[in-house]
Amino acid sequence: MNDSADIRFLLAIRESGSLIAAARKLGLSPSAVTQRLQQLEKKLDTQLVNRTARRLQFTEEGMLLCERGAELVQQFDSLFEDLQTRRGGLVGTLKINAPLGFGRRHLAPAIADFQQQNPDIDVALTLSDQPLTETIDRFDIVVHIGDLPVSNLVGYTIAPNARFVCAAPALLKRVGQPESPEALSKLPCIVLRENNEDVSLWQFSKGRTRRSVRVSPHLSCNDGDVIRQWACEGRGVILRSEWDVAEDIAKGRLVRLLQGWKAPDADVIALTHQRTGMPARTRHFMQYLQGRFRPLPPWRR
Repeated sequence: MNDSADIRFLLAIRESGSLIAAARKLGLSPSAVTQRLQQLEKKLDTQLVNRTARRLQFTEEGMLLCERGAELVQQFDSLFEDLQTRRGGLVGTLKINAPLGFGRRHLAPAIADFQQQNPDIDVALTLSDQPLTETIDRFDIVVHIGDLPVSNLVGYTIAPNARFVCAAPALLKRVGQPESPEALSKLPCIVLRENNEDVSLWQFSKGRTRRSVRVSPHLSCNDGDVIRQWACEGRGVILRSEWDVAEDIAKGRLVRLLQGWKAPDADVIALTHQRTGMPARTRHFMQYLQGRFRPLPPWRR
């Protein structure tokens, strides 16, 4: 294995999940893929993939080669992209994963503008209601909002973002204003399902005082736009990101509740796989995002 081609070939098999899918991805016949894999295993004198009729399973040696090899390939590509950048421009493909609502409203316009400024970069944006549960190594950047679970990913803060409890004036006219977090347990609530989180446990603080409230959601959805619309229609109380409800609050469609209590912040962060050896296109896009959302993000202007 004297160049990166063999590693890229093995990574394509892992990403595809089957030899047939890898063949389509690589533009080869299934028999050619099988033959090349056999030649690679013979060259290394070790089995890399256990092949059955139903699925592929990488051996420990195969997994080690993929994990360490992916790092080497990325560093290799980064080196040549940096050289290309010095010669006059950013090149390559940037793969980004982001939440549905934030991706549509704020990230998609930023990506389009960035690509227009850097026409030699191709950007592939994937929107998901569970970006952290996707196959993360398929992406250069994963945009996440809120606390980050234990992870080996590296996070970069893009923008500040608070979370507000809100309801429509019509609902408050029927049920009254809650005077404490505990009162929320008796009100109709709406929750957003994402990243397999415990979305019905709402937490608040006031100074050193902490409160946790278990709400009973009568409505739930994996799309933030839907639950915000339901809230504006007076169907329930929501706990939602500032970026999503700031305009509705400003225009009176929603009213912010329990302003003396603070829900945990949910800053917008961009996740990458490493601190060093980041491709130039990835590094420049991160800097572009930070510049676009600072010093004040759009929802605070």
